[in-house]
Amino acid sequence: MIDHMTDQVVDHVTDQLPVQPTRQIHLLLVDDHPLVRDGLRARLETIASIKIAGEAGTTEEALAIAASKPVDLILMDINLGTGNGISLTARFKNDYPDIAVIMLSMHEKTEYVNQSMQAGARAYVLKDAPAVEIIEAIDNVVAGGTYFSSGLKKQTTINESHEVLTQREKSILSCIATGKSNKHIAKELGLSVRTVETHRLNIKRKLNIEGQADLIRYALNNVIA
Repeated sequence: MIDHMTDQVVDHVTDQLPVQPTRQIHLLLVDDHPLVRDGLRARLETIASIKIAGEAGTTEEALAIAASKPVDLILMDINLGTGNGISLTARFKNDYPDIAVIMLSMHEKTEYVNQSMQAGARAYVLKDAPAVEIIEAIDNVVAGGTYFSSGLKKQTTINESHEVLTQREKSILSCIATGKSNKHIAKELGLSVRTVETHRLNIKRKLNIEGQADLIRYALNNVIA
């Protein structure tokens, strides 16, 4: 099973490679299956712009490497030996905000995708997707964007829309998730009530949401308050 999964992950990674970034990316592989890590390392090391900073099979190993070596990007599995990749992603977002995370998982359920992105992941790639998607994900994330496996496009429309919000709009959305009224949001953020109302309208427009109830439901399901 692991051998088959490894073949799917690494197959054709070096085929049809896009233009390489000008700087070298220090990449950390976090997966509790050594064969998967070996396969990824073998393929990714052939790309001049990528330097493997290390491998980890547990939360503790990953944090130790990040504390001792330069790391720009992490390929993160959800299932780890002593924890899970979603919680670890949230930890990295808090402790190492400059390190970007790409989830590399066999789980395709929407709940895993949403939880991963809320935790701070910048991309979500399925292990059974064409392995060249790993390179595409790396390129997109290094360029400041996000990436989802092609099989997840329909599931992640809302998450991708969330990225178009400004930081102020995201702050207001977080307040909405806690049940605050426009008056309370305005007081907390130092804005006028009218400004908050305008931001609400812009959020609904950008996310293609019509009613207030749908906006509150979206905030509750997609924002960590």
